[in-house]
Amino acid sequence: MYFFYDLSDSLFQFFQRGGDVLYLIFLLGVVITFLMFEKIWYLRFEHNSVIASIVDTWETRKEKTSFNSLAVREMMISEATLKINKNVDLMKVCVVVAPLFGLFGTITGMIEVFYLLAVTGGGDAKAMAGGVSKAIIPPMAGLAVALIGNFAQQYIKNVTQRESDMLYEKLAIQ
Repeated sequence: MYFFYDLSDSLFQFFQRGGDVLYLIFLLGVVITFLMFEKIWYLRFEHNSVIASIVDTWETRKEKTSFNSLAVREMMISEATLKINKNVDLMKVCVVVAPLFGLFGTITGMIEVFYLLAVTGGGDAKAMAGGVSKAIIPPMAGLAVALIGNFAQQYIKNVTQRESDMLYEKLAIQ
């Protein structure tokens, strides 16, 4: 039980050292994590039933080589691809924005350092240390969120590409 108290205390101190921008970066990390788990949930539990219904619809068609049948096939593949790629672009945007939030944290931390330099005359190094930490911690957190999100995004991109290719093979023209 003490582990959770220590963990929460450490996180609170980390957020205090890094400034308010860390809350935005944390929120962005939560959004990326939610989108990642939502996509994994879809691929694990719902995608197979969607593919099965599309394949059943295609198999019941009598004519598979006419122009209209090929257009229907492309439409079914496009609809499945749209379902597979839902929210992937939002995840990409979140991954790109995370380092920018870190840069914003750097700017706010440096503004605090320059303000303290102006107020104290530049002689108090301890007073500037808080601003320097607020300038260094947010880029680190933003890059960490972006790096983890980039790995998750690449994994999901590979899985969705593989599933789209498999759908093309399942709806083969005979």
